[in-house]
Amino acid sequence: MTGTEGPQRYAGHCGGAELTAQERRRTRDPARKERILTAAADLLAGNGFHAVGMAEIGAEAGVTGSAIYRHFGSKSAVLVALFDRVIDRLLDQAQETVRADADPADALSRLIAGQVEFVVAERHLAQVYYNEIHNLPEPDRRRLRRKQRLYLEEWVHLLTELRENLPDTEARALVHAAIGAIQSALFHNSGLPDGRLRHLLAASAEAVLAPPAAARPDRASA
Repeated sequence: MTGTEGPQRYAGHCGGAELTAQERRRTRDPARKERILTAAADLLAGNGFHAVGMAEIGAEAGVTGSAIYRHFGSKSAVLVALFDRVIDRLLDQAQETVRADADPADALSRLIAGQVEFVVAERHLAQVYYNEIHNLPEPDRRRLRRKQRLYLEEWVHLLTELRENLPDTEARALVHAAIGAIQSALFHNSGLPDGRLRHLLAASAEAVLAPPAAARPDRASA
């Protein structure tokens, strides 16, 4: 079943009648909605957007086809919900970190750790976000890109505080490179234990953002 089949099938299931009180309660079931999103992330990461239908997502989540349409009108709507959840959580964490931590170096380390955790602990979801955002409707894609830019600007703000002579344009390039170093783990299976992988990815991002060696204080002569 493709994403375009949903509204017609759901209307047929309901016969055009108003939902009963029981159906409305089911519609608001947050646990079922979460199962659907988790199933979608796993399936889309392994097979791609176009190869997965709503029926497969429903089966993986343990719900019927009609039940999935109580939460999402199409496969694109599932994708939008997944991506909103990803970027909203990352953005909220970044903004809270910047507000709560007076030391920009510590705050930047926390942002790195948050991105590493997303890539390592939620690998399937991160893969879907990276690979499938181009399949969103244009208005949703633009809206998510705006949120993504806000997230990146939190990194840029901290980096320019730490490296006062670094132009904003260069800071943005470095931030993109640091996040790219972290997300490189999405494209191959390293075989490393998660703890070791977290350490290596964080160290790689920190190395990208660090000032050149010539600009660092000479501790030996201090």
